[in-house]
Amino acid sequence: MSYKIAGAPCCWGVESADNEFNPHWYTVLRETQEAGFKGLELGPYGFLPLDSDIITPKLHALDLQICAGTIYDPLSVPEMREAVLAKTRKLCGILQQLDTKLLVVIDAVCEARNPYAGLPEEAPRLSDERWVFMMDTIRQIAAIAKQHGVRAVVHPHAGGYIEFKDETDRMLTDLSHEEVGLCLDTGHLYYACQDPAQSLIEYKDRLDYVHFKDVQADVYKQVVNERIGFFAGCARSVMCRLVKGYRLQSRLHGIAGNSL
Repeated sequence: MSYKIAGAPCCWGVESADNEFNPHWYTVLRETQEAGFKGLELGPYGFLPLDSDIITPKLHALDLQICAGTIYDPLSVPEMREAVLAKTRKLCGILQQLDTKLLVVIDAVCEARNPYAGLPEEAPRLSDERWVFMMDTIRQIAAIAKQHGVRAVVHPHAGGYIEFKDETDRMLTDLSHEEVGLCLDTGHLYYACQDPAQSLIEYKDRLDYVHFKDVQADVYKQVVNERIGFFAGCARSVMCRLVKGYRLQSRLHGIAGNSL
């Protein structure tokens, strides 16, 4: 079995579209191609142009494809729902024009959960009412995506309300495989006190997409104990190059061909 591996703007430190220190979007495209990749994600909403007339010629010139887009928003907040759904419609329209088949859906890091990233026993949880609301929001996002020929995949993320194993399991119970797929991120799995390699095996029947990240264990312990939050931890390089941290790639290599 073969696997397609792509890049993403976060490899250049792009975590939001409006950061003045971001590289130019075309630099990311060009360096993706120079690194030997054939595809990359759109990254944060608005980082790459949301205009197919602008981006398509650049992609074709570099022989690149967009493999996924991302919705990263507070999915349990009623006041935000209509804006999130409107953003989803616009983004999925672009993905359809680019023949991109995946939409990564992330409940954003929030103030209430951020200090408890990596602390499953202490993190505050959503009420049942807000959880049901969040599931319905995801269901509506997935329905919009499906209308555009795109599959929504939910990404458990440190500092959001879908982070820990019990939350992932509950989400997968509430949302069918037909409705949504699963995107597991090896770095976020480690952050959430889960074994990344074993998690890929455990969830393989629901797994559509994988993000590969690594974690520096010593930095991770510091930032979790200090409760400084996920992005402050990233500023300390808690997430690192695959060869620098948990040595995750050596464990994944053993399971990729035999178990997934």
